[in-house]
Amino acid sequence: MDKRSFIKSIALLGGASFLSTKVTLAGIVSEEQKPSETGFFLLPLPYAYNALEPYIDAQTMEIHHKKHHQSYIDKLNAAVKGTDAEGKTLDDIIANISRYQEAVRNNAGGHFNHSLFWTILGPKAGGKPTGRLAEVINTNYKSFENFKTEFNKAAMSRFGSGWAWLIARGGNIAITSTPNQDNPYMDVADNKGTPILGLDVWEHAYYLKYQNRRQEYIDAFWNVVNWEAVSKRFETAR
Repeated sequence: MDKRSFIKSIALLGGASFLSTKVTLAGIVSEEQKPSETGFFLLPLPYAYNALEPYIDAQTMEIHHKKHHQSYIDKLNAAVKGTDAEGKTLDDIIANISRYQEAVRNNAGGHFNHSLFWTILGPKAGGKPTGRLAEVINTNYKSFENFKTEFNKAAMSRFGSGWAWLIARGGNIAITSTPNQDNPYMDVADNKGTPILGLDVWEHAYYLKYQNRRQEYIDAFWNVVNWEAVSKRFETAR
């Protein structure tokens, strides 16, 4: 599928475009979402830039998506050109990241992480998970509030730039965090698993609205989590 045809299909599918029924293990990209002839490319968001206000402002979303995410893609395309990573899917590269140079690790991670991040956010979201995921959360953390507390600790205690994650592993879940643009799907991760929920705690994700108040940003995040998307990722990973 070429880039033009793929973008057309995205437009037709609308908000469900990121949740293809044919997904790889990581649940990030569909089997058809291999790099085009010109390399990896930026997918449109399944909602407007202002759709997450007042929790995440439109200016931050637009800069984060069109500038930061696009930059990771541009640098990834340059880093893989002429190497054995060229033409491989993003999931394949991430799962075997130890084979590649640092530029591939940083920028493939940035592309992968943000591709997930946009899909687990949404307008008219928030609330609590339901179904099997809710049951597993309650089994592991006794309550949803306890789960949020532990996740918030992971996000707040990540020194400098990085991510907090909820991962699926063997039908169970765990909370972890990674530095920079690493993620738990990488073969170099200390705590491996399939990411189903991720929170970007790089300052570019929140500084325009929250400045240095990371905790306020983390608290606001729970109002825009798309639990339906997270649950689908959990079921895929199982």
